[in-house]
Amino acid sequence: MPDYHPSTAMEDTPFHQKSLWIFGYGSLVWRPDFQFSASKVGFIPGYSRKFWQGDTFHRGSPEMPGRVVTLQEDFEESTWGIAYEVRGDQIESSLEYLNIRESVLGGYITKLVKFFPQDEGEEGVLPVLVYIATPQNPGYLGPAPEEEIAAQIVVSSGRAGHNIEYLLRLANFMHSFCPEAEDKHLFSIEEALIAILPCLYSTDDPVTVFC
Repeated sequence: MPDYHPSTAMEDTPFHQKSLWIFGYGSLVWRPDFQFSASKVGFIPGYSRKFWQGDTFHRGSPEMPGRVVTLQEDFEESTWGIAYEVRGDQIESSLEYLNIRESVLGGYITKLVKFFPQDEGEEGVLPVLVYIATPQNPGYLGPAPEEEIAAQIVVSSGRAGHNIEYLLRLANFMHSFCPEAEDKHLFSIEEALIAILPCLYSTDDPVTVFC
C-alpha cells in the first residue's frame, strides 16, 4: 500500500467519502482526542512497535527527549492497537488534528495498511491509515538496549505528561485488551522500568504512581 507525506495526507483523503479508519498503536489507544463513530481492537501484520522515536514536545523536552513508539517493518511480527472509524465531517477534523499532533510535532508520515480486528478473521480486514516515524525525521533516535530506553523514559516529561505514564498506559492496554498477544520490546522496557522504580506498582493504579 502507498506511502503518504504528512502535508498531503488530508489532500489524498476525500472528505466526502463515508468512512475512514485510523490505527493507533501509541498514545492514541488511550487518548485519541478526536471524535470517532466506532473503534475496534486488533492488529496490523508486518510491523513491530519500537520505542525508537524521540519526543521533545509531548513526552520530553529539547534538553531531555523522551522515547515514544514508531513502527518498524518486520514481516514476522504484528502490532496491536485500536482502529477508529471516522465518518463524514469527522474525517477532515480528525486528520487536521492528527497532522499537527503526529506529523508536525511528532515527525511521522502516513501509510495505508491492512488491519485485522480482534476475533473477526479475514472477513473483518479493513484498510487503515497509520502514522509512522521514519529514520529520516530529525527526532528519530533509533534502537538502543531496553535498559537504556527505560532509563531515558524515567527522566523525561513533556507537555502531555511524564514519559513513564506513556509507557505504562501502553503496556496496560496490551495486558488488558490483548492478553494473549506478545510485545517483547514493550514488555522488556516495562520490566526494566519496574526494576529501576519498584514502587511503580505499589497501588491499584500504577499508571499514576511515579516514585
